[in-house]
Amino acid sequence: MTITFITGANKGLGRETARRLIEYGHTVLVGTRDREQGEEAAAVLGARHVLIDVTDDASVAAAAADVAAHEGRIDVLINNAGVPGPLGDPSELTAADALAVLDVNVIGVVRTTTAFLPLLRRSDDPVIVNVSSGMGSLALTHDPGRPESRVVAPLYTSSKAAVTMLTTQYAKGLKDIRVNAADPGYTATDFNGHSGHQTVTEGTDAIVALATEEPGAGSGRFVSRDGEITWS
Repeated sequence: MTITFITGANKGLGRETARRLIEYGHTVLVGTRDREQGEEAAAVLGARHVLIDVTDDASVAAAAADVAAHEGRIDVLINNAGVPGPLGDPSELTAADALAVLDVNVIGVVRTTTAFLPLLRRSDDPVIVNVSSGMGSLALTHDPGRPESRVVAPLYTSSKAAVTMLTTQYAKGLKDIRVNAADPGYTATDFNGHSGHQTVTEGTDAIVALATEEPGAGSGRFVSRDGEITWS
């Protein structure tokens, strides 16, 4: 039985990932910061809800303790929680704006990963999937043929570039755990007012693929639904 913990799993990519992995036979733990929404999602999906706010050390520690007490381990950690931050003209961005986005999108990954590492290390094949984005790719955001090049989202893009690099560093440093990043692609979610050309199911293809790979698959990769990509 594969036990998977997903942050930000009450809607969008996180919820669809949970639904699909349950179909694969995973026992899924739906991590959310809103108890009511999380419990609703878990009830519909057939999952267990775990309260977690990735910006709060105590909340993350409590979530890990909850899982330790109930499941005893996890096999897959999916760091999905994220916020878009301000869009458009960056001339009025503030330090508070930047801290708010980075606290969820980057530091939240660090908090959650650190807290759940002891549970992952109880698995025979531990896996971490960080949900990043092609929006953090220098190449894609400069390619006029790509939708990533037509969006100005200074803090979101910067945070996702950081998540991808963080993934490579975790992969190098955590030899006993497979750590990869997923690029969902331009998917219709609340993040973009449902303007993306992909369905939410298509947007979870890379995440689900990384979460269901056979033991021995590579680490330190950045993967889209079309396969492995570079992010420079």
